[in-house]
Amino acid sequence: MFITFFTELKSAGVPVSLREYLTLMEALERDLAERRVEDFYHLARVCLVKDEKFLDRFDQVFGHVFRGLDLMSEAAEAEIPEEWLRKLAERFLTDEEKAKIEALGGFDKLMETLKQRLEEQKSRHQGGNKWIGTAGTSPFGAYGYNPEGVRIGQDGSRHRRAVKVWDKREFKDLDGSVELGTRNIKVALKRLRRFARTGAADELDLDGTIQATAERGYLDVKLRPERRNAVKLLVFFDVGGSMDDHVRVCEELFAAVRSEFKTMEWFYFHNCLYDFVWKRNDRRHSEKIETMSVLHKYPSDYKVIFVGDASMSPYEISEKGGAVEYYNEEPGATWIGRVTTVYPKVAWLNPMAEDWWGHTRSIGMMKRLMSDRMYPMTLEGLDRAARALAR
Repeated sequence: MFITFFTELKSAGVPVSLREYLTLMEALERDLAERRVEDFYHLARVCLVKDEKFLDRFDQVFGHVFRGLDLMSEAAEAEIPEEWLRKLAERFLTDEEKAKIEALGGFDKLMETLKQRLEEQKSRHQGGNKWIGTAGTSPFGAYGYNPEGVRIGQDGSRHRRAVKVWDKREFKDLDGSVELGTRNIKVALKRLRRFARTGAADELDLDGTIQATAERGYLDVKLRPERRNAVKLLVFFDVGGSMDDHVRVCEELFAAVRSEFKTMEWFYFHNCLYDFVWKRNDRRHSEKIETMSVLHKYPSDYKVIFVGDASMSPYEISEKGGAVEYYNEEPGATWIGRVTTVYPKVAWLNPMAEDWWGHTRSIGMMKRLMSDRMYPMTLEGLDRAARALAR
């Protein structure tokens, strides 16, 4: 198995030598991996990978060669979660049944119909196609299916097709102290760095001190400002909903930008940028920050990065009142336009695989609003984004 691992790495283009392989074998003989898969992975990576740009290839080969390797001795016990039992009434439709369901005919019509249902309905309903209820095909309710609906009283998203969500949802802040699985993000972001010496002179200037001492004949200590990254960064993170699938990579990006850029500010938004953002997700309803105040506070020399999958109802971008959680007075497209007008250097990082962008209408709309400055959150995509922002 280890010989296969070695040859597969070389076939994948990872420049691993026989000496490095023998070093790994010696480390295994001394039980440095402690017979755990995770420890063996890190040990092998330290011994065999000399350049961080090959870490992704190493991970792919490791996953292929050691697929299914598990040193757990106890069999896992399977239990049916209690919440599954509580939702036995939930209805899962076949693809054929879903194909027969049509939208009500636009956002305004949907909201008008909801208002009418609220006025007419007098009791609880389940399994129907008209009233506000559960496990049906009505556009209003929970645990059913409709291609364009208003979600009311459901624990989390299932099909991610809701046009509005009539529930208060809690999001979590990104962890800025997370340890990066790889250093690829930091390497890509280095293209954005532009160093300058600004601020107080509190760093020893060794060359200047030597020169001044030689000229004056006595010790003349010279100080200079610390060399800092002069790039200023403003980052907007999409949180909640479909972005829950991408929390890990967003946390890695968050940790990377916080360590690489001293002048960096971040804010959260959900799905699309509107008239307010926030800094803490547990207080997003009580401590709102007006987007216009952000645009006024941070000057146009800031570089702006949006991080989000841009996957939402098209109404959220194009319509007044289309926001999924509240009534927005202006369309999301208007606010995106304001940002791109104030800041000439803007990029959008999308954690969704680029091959899938064409299947989501809202991604295409957002990409056009960003003048095609949307990039996948891959090493190559980060590199392209950094190059565009650095021009």
